[in-house]
Amino acid sequence: MELLDGELELREIQKLEGHTDRVWSLAWNPTGTGVAGMLASCSGDKTVRIWQKGPSGSWDCSAVLEDTHTRTVRSCAWSPSGKLLATASFDGTTAIWERVGGEFECVATLEGHENEVKSVSWNASGSLLATCARDKTVWIWEAQPGNEFECVSVLQGHTQDVKMVQWHPFLDVLVSVGYDNSVKVWTEDGDDDWHCVQTLGEAGSGHTSTVWALSFNSAGDRMVTCSDDLTLKIWDTSQNPSETSGDGSGSWSHLCTLSGYHDRTIFSVHWSRIFLR
Repeated sequence: MELLDGELELREIQKLEGHTDRVWSLAWNPTGTGVAGMLASCSGDKTVRIWQKGPSGSWDCSAVLEDTHTRTVRSCAWSPSGKLLATASFDGTTAIWERVGGEFECVATLEGHENEVKSVSWNASGSLLATCARDKTVWIWEAQPGNEFECVSVLQGHTQDVKMVQWHPFLDVLVSVGYDNSVKVWTEDGDDDWHCVQTLGEAGSGHTSTVWALSFNSAGDRMVTCSDDLTLKIWDTSQNPSETSGDGSGSWSHLCTLSGYHDRTIFSVHWSRIFLR
């Protein structure tokens, strides 16, 4: 792969300090109007911090969301509108925060997982929220008027701790990864029931150890996964157009494995637009 603008140089512009324990997750606010340069971070210190770029160009903590979660906050994700922030915690709950002006209020607490919630993700329309946990399940919640959320499905298919969930960029297709070394693809059938339509495992050139994270490219036809087996794997659905259904649930196939670059566990991965296909 080649870089669009030749060599890429990254440099530190500021160190954001304030959390008193490990920082687990970060999320940029997706909207630009009025909130350009807004970032959420969550931590083992049980808090979520909102960072904002000021007129001088420096980053400052504009809000600390606390006194809601009682254990580590493991994952955070903004809704597509940028008005709601979901935070998942080891206390077994997911909190929904609403942004009104510069203030944040916890407007809903989603309960049901038996123990640590590891990841949270919104679908493209903001109508659905997915959570996953150490209890081996994935829950799908439907957003309703008045900041109410109803669990519409509990997905059981993983045999161990589920580490991450991620929605497809524009389809209602959900992917989950976990300790059982597998990548699972979930879609809804015509009867409003969710089911696993594909499992990417070791037998199909999959990972041989815990899969920690995944990321889609912007076109939605490729995804990358990272694992405790020290590899990255790129999966492709455009290579099988005859097998790909209209709902995006069609066959994902192994495209390539990136190995030999890391000598320790790869915990996170993100697809960037700076690379050519």
